[in-house]
Amino acid sequence: MRVGVPKEIKVHEYRVGLTPGAAREYAAAGHSVIVETNAGAGIGATDETYRKAGAMIADTAAEIFATADMIVKVKEPQAREWSQLREGQIIFTYLHLAADPAQAKGLMASGCTAIAYETVTDAKGGLPLLAPMSEVAGRLSIEAAGSALKRSAGGRGILLGGVPGVAPARVVIIGGGVVGTHAARMAVGLGAEVTILDRSIPRLRELDELFAGRIRTRFPTTEAIEQEVFAADVVIGAVLVPGASAPKLVTRKMLKSMQPGAVIVDVAIDQGGCFETSRPTTHADPTYEVDGIIHYCVANMPGAVPLTSSQALNNATLPFGLALANQGFAAVTQNPHLRAGLNVHRGRITNRAVAESLGLRNPPIEDPIAA
Repeated sequence: MRVGVPKEIKVHEYRVGLTPGAAREYAAAGHSVIVETNAGAGIGATDETYRKAGAMIADTAAEIFATADMIVKVKEPQAREWSQLREGQIIFTYLHLAADPAQAKGLMASGCTAIAYETVTDAKGGLPLLAPMSEVAGRLSIEAAGSALKRSAGGRGILLGGVPGVAPARVVIIGGGVVGTHAARMAVGLGAEVTILDRSIPRLRELDELFAGRIRTRFPTTEAIEQEVFAADVVIGAVLVPGASAPKLVTRKMLKSMQPGAVIVDVAIDQGGCFETSRPTTHADPTYEVDGIIHYCVANMPGAVPLTSSQALNNATLPFGLALANQGFAAVTQNPHLRAGLNVHRGRITNRAVAESLGLRNPPIEDPIAA
């Protein structure tokens, strides 16, 4: 198969779909790899590095989209990218379609087969291709919160860990999954007072044991959310409903009862965000203020540390990408975990959660319309 890697064009996105090491694995398996010139610049990988790994270099993204059987990316295709996709072509990347109806329509119109990293599953019911970026984003969320809390940035002027004789910041994390757990690790390590809210009692038990009493856990009733958010210096939105839009758990009305200068970091912004007042921001202009509350809603947080992120992402995606390259679309029909990742095929949304979020029909893969 001919595997293409275009340079990422989303604002301040420095990651790359295939690292040179991953490209070498595809080439060793007998596949042709074509990489857009300077696609790896953000991680310090030159064109020559890719050539030594067995890849070819293309001058333009257009050449890659026109000739590749499968496109491997990091972020969702932008308008000028999805317009170049064609029927039967596979695109393997993060999509986050539930919050992006324009992209969904573009992919459907192209006739391509779109497989989303964020809905690929594993034997344990986890999301193995989302997990590494969730780990990075969870850790970065605390770094972002610490910066936004500074008075010079509009925040309350509080040090996350405090100092002897002065109370630390109160950090509330909504969601105890991968993002929430890694955010808690960072916050606890800095000495903050941390509370995690999650709807799963078994998960709360696991977190209580994991952190050995260094955090508080609460079940997220409306009353509990209000109590915690109103007293917080930092609120991390770490809610995930696979494939679907994130629920809005903190309303604008609630902001008026929060501490002035408090910070909210919405890691769920790729899926529409879990705060009513969230809107996507960029690394160039990451924060804004609503009712005295600082919002950090960067939609590609891991892009700030592209070397770490690209390596971690490729470690996870490589086995699935090779399966697609080796078997083509047959890999989707034979592998239930890749089947869970299928979001668009021949003009139809094929993931139920995505379809419901977009208000569209999702035929099963056996449906002749979709097959």
